[in-house]
Amino acid sequence: MSAAGLPQPRPAGSFADAVARARAAGELLVQPRMGFPTVEQMGAGLRAVHDARARTVGTITLDSYTRVGDHGSARRALQAGEDLNGFPIVAHGGQVTRRMIDDAGTGGFAVQVRHGSPLPLGIVQALVDAGLDATEGGPVSYCLPYSRTPLTEAVDAWARSCELLAEQVPGAHLESFGGCMLGQLCPPSLLVALSVLEGLFFRRHGLHSISLSYAQQTSFPQDVAALAALRRLAGEYLEGADWHVVLYTYMGVFPRSVPGALALLRDSARLAAVTGTERLIVKTPAEAHRIPTVEDNVRALEEAAAAARDAAFTEADLPDDGEADDLYREARDLIEATLELNGDVGRALTAAFARGHLDVPYCLHADNAQRTRSHIDRRGRLQWTSAGRMPVRAAADRGTGAVGAEELLGMLSHVQNTFDRAALEPSAQSSPALRAGHA
Repeated sequence: MSAAGLPQPRPAGSFADAVARARAAGELLVQPRMGFPTVEQMGAGLRAVHDARARTVGTITLDSYTRVGDHGSARRALQAGEDLNGFPIVAHGGQVTRRMIDDAGTGGFAVQVRHGSPLPLGIVQALVDAGLDATEGGPVSYCLPYSRTPLTEAVDAWARSCELLAEQVPGAHLESFGGCMLGQLCPPSLLVALSVLEGLFFRRHGLHSISLSYAQQTSFPQDVAALAALRRLAGEYLEGADWHVVLYTYMGVFPRSVPGALALLRDSARLAAVTGTERLIVKTPAEAHRIPTVEDNVRALEEAAAAARDAAFTEADLPDDGEADDLYREARDLIEATLELNGDVGRALTAAFARGHLDVPYCLHADNAQRTRSHIDRRGRLQWTSAGRMPVRAAADRGTGAVGAEELLGMLSHVQNTFDRAALEPSAQSSPALRAGHA
């Protein structure tokens, strides 16, 4: 079991129950990030995901208007038949959404609402009204990357939203997006620390069922170490909660070739399987070119599930001796440096960013100190170039020199180029250097 104790039961058919049943069966739970504007499109998408040849949960991803609280524009777009990049759950309303899910004929199929809002109270009320029990985000992870909202406002809004969810939905589930900050170039220790801190925030505001995220980065062995550190810290800090870990297929610039994209997707599924990660959020080979269709998403889910079933460790996948312990200690130091600032975890988070004790590299939000930088080392691992005021060590051979535009572009394209190159040069796919670090 992932959790040390389960003081509350998981309601049958709940999101948490779906995860628990998959874990008991020894199967990876796979999930898309799919969202469509109309009831007909979204319902058909849920039905297709439910029927996929994989153990799945569904997703309703919301549109950009709803994310920023502009529900009037979402309604007008629906009335005019204009395209939206997701499902406007507030504009549709709870009854319409509930009926859509019922009409999809998926019977008890667990569905999560994904949105990207720093001020999510209206969205949370809409999903509660629709009879849904799961969403994701967090006061830091849905504020700094996506908005100009002051962090203090996001913390207050997320506190109210967590409390609403906990009060109105038995067994409600909330996933921290903290392990996905900016999608790429954030060293693993900070991703792990932010996930755990947001998990603590959710617990502080009444939620018992929690998942902690981590996004696949640039090195398979380093990711193995990071996921081990995340599980260890979750066990220590979230004792008594019902928690699990969710991995995201690489969130940065995706390979442009279909073979390269599929190889990266399979790599993420294998990473999830060999580390005991319970749930995987997939991406599709269409990501580099267009918005994925329902068929694209279903193929990606089935591909990931098959890769997970066949997964096995190799010697090249193993972290260096002590690497997981080092990541654990670095993440724990970040967590403790934050919690020491205030007894309330929300106030502690705002204070930590104000003092630079937490500082996301390349994040331009006004409440981020912007003193940290990272780089990809010769083995493909993400390391600190400059640590600012955070209690972590920068790489000794890098100093604090600025990262130039050309180097930054190269880092952003590193994974894309590595997997596309391997797709064009088949011999590179079995290269120990590629397997050890995607280098």
